[in-house]
Amino acid sequence: MYRRSSKSSQLNLFTSADTLLRGKALKFYTDTEKWHNQFRVQITNRIDEDIFRPLFHEHHGAPNASIRVLTGMMILKEAHGWSDAQLFEQCNFNILTRSALGLLNMDDSVPVESTYYLLRTRIVNYEVETSENLIETVFSQVTKSQAIEFQINGNKIRMDSKLMGSNIAWYSRYELIHETVRQAYFSAKPPIDRLLSAEEAVLLGRIAGETGDKVSWRSTGSELATKLSELGQVIYTIINGIDAGSSVALETLRRVFNEQYQVVKKVVSVRPKQDISASSVQSPNDTDCQYRQKGDQQVRGYSANLTETCDADDPFNLVTNVLVDTAGASDCGFLQTAIEETKGIVTGKIESVNADGAYHSPENQDYCEENEIDLILCAIQGKPSRYDLSLDESGDLVVTDLQTNTTISSRSVTSRKEGSEPKWAILNEKNQYRYFTQKDIETCILRRQITARTPEELNRRNNVEATIFQLGYHYPNAKSRYRGLVKHKMWANCRCLWINFVRIANYVAGNSPDYARKSGNLRILPRLCEQNVKIRLMLSRLLQILTEWSGDLLLFLRHQRFLPLFAERSVELMIWKK
Repeated sequence: MYRRSSKSSQLNLFTSADTLLRGKALKFYTDTEKWHNQFRVQITNRIDEDIFRPLFHEHHGAPNASIRVLTGMMILKEAHGWSDAQLFEQCNFNILTRSALGLLNMDDSVPVESTYYLLRTRIVNYEVETSENLIETVFSQVTKSQAIEFQINGNKIRMDSKLMGSNIAWYSRYELIHETVRQAYFSAKPPIDRLLSAEEAVLLGRIAGETGDKVSWRSTGSELATKLSELGQVIYTIINGIDAGSSVALETLRRVFNEQYQVVKKVVSVRPKQDISASSVQSPNDTDCQYRQKGDQQVRGYSANLTETCDADDPFNLVTNVLVDTAGASDCGFLQTAIEETKGIVTGKIESVNADGAYHSPENQDYCEENEIDLILCAIQGKPSRYDLSLDESGDLVVTDLQTNTTISSRSVTSRKEGSEPKWAILNEKNQYRYFTQKDIETCILRRQITARTPEELNRRNNVEATIFQLGYHYPNAKSRYRGLVKHKMWANCRCLWINFVRIANYVAGNSPDYARKSGNLRILPRLCEQNVKIRLMLSRLLQILTEWSGDLLLFLRHQRFLPLFAERSVELMIWKK
């Protein structure tokens, strides 16, 4: 049965790290402002383990390690860009990493690798079944508690996106089909062999024996075209003779066939390249990723959209939401979801949103207007029009040629289709008609609004690019270590939890007296005791008197950890201890 783990472990007199350290090492380890102590307070102890309750059976299958520790390990892995081997090495032998996870005793056991991987697998499978990513839920829960504690208003927010390549090889068309057939053949070899003719079996045997890049290297273009046609006929036989649901590889094979081939009267032929969608399979090893070309950048992977606060009245900026989708997703499709998610995080009302021109759409403009949100765009996609458009009081279109600075007469055009939007027409210098719609008028109005914005309003968006840089800090080539949409969501949310933590830790370190007073931090007393000589001497003398009074009381205090705190600073007590 699922059960929660304790946020604080029972400290052991002989194995706790602060009883084994001395001098500067002890001072650093017990300093509440250092990153490991702050991480334990701001991240590890904030994680609500009940979020993961659906992953475990009600009567059996309880986790054999703290989910809070396991989730903290995932965050630290993405924070430092560690491999899995480095993560477990740090958790086993680095006392600062152990302290950050709440493993304060040297004999506290670290979760084993199988437990760590099993939890990640369950998180992935749970999203496949329910469309809910539990790491996203943890991010929202932790960030909301941080926003409440530090009073993050969030009246002003900004957002930007980043393309991330999947951890896959770039395949040509032939290599993609070749590798997909190989994987399908290895996953269901006996039933496939029974389906194929002797000639087809020989062809498939050759394909299974080598990778697609080797075939592409030694073959000419015409030879590859012939091989593609032969493979298409073999795949057609396989997908019609075997249930594709019997394995993931066969499902991928069916999808690749439908995207790359066409069948007319049972004759298989290769589709023209221009008919292949950007959302088609890019690799059999990652069927979620999509292709996208943005300027000179070509990506086969995913798009991450990040939202953060940017109100000058807030103590610091907080990342409130990160959305991950395939690379083919447009930026304007992120805006409304990001705002709604941020509303549940911040303590105030969202008044303005800063974004670039990719977030502009009529739907987003209407949404922001309905919610009384000022959508501040720094530009609009597309080339500026030569004409400035506006409507006069009578509803007639006023057209101004910006090149000649003259007004051009226009006339209303009645469309033959019922319910269509109104149109206007002008006669340009080439004696040709140029038509304008209501959408063109709204775009001109929006461009004028952007021009009228102050530099302070427009420049507020710029710093979000620094946060985007931090999101992909460990991936300078914009290519991640992961495959699959779910794992990229887990990576992005863990990374944003670390970004928020660094900002909080810096704020606490720079405002520690004020923060301690506001939050009622009870850990401030031990630190004051260590720094104030008079208090240490007074407490040491008090403990010495109590020692003379009762050995039983001394034994009690020793187990309550009073003695380790002062014994090293009192010569008399050290003699007694010996």
